[in-house]
Amino acid sequence: MSETHKTDPNIKSPCIRQCCLDDDEICVGCYRTMKEIMVWQQSDQSEKLAILANCSIRKKKHDFLHP
Repeated sequence: MSETHKTDPNIKSPCIRQCCLDDDEICVGCYRTMKEIMVWQQSDQSEKLAILANCSIRKKKHDFLHP
């Protein structure tokens, strides 16, 4: 691994241990895709922040469609 691509252990995983995929292959607990879940540990800070931003968008969409 190169020095410019260090992982960031300080950003916590959004996992809340309610792992179950919906029909769109999105976890209903943390709103990550399976790929995002699998790459989390190897992701650097900017990648983790991008994943969290995508999770937030998915959660808002879910909450809007399923009040």
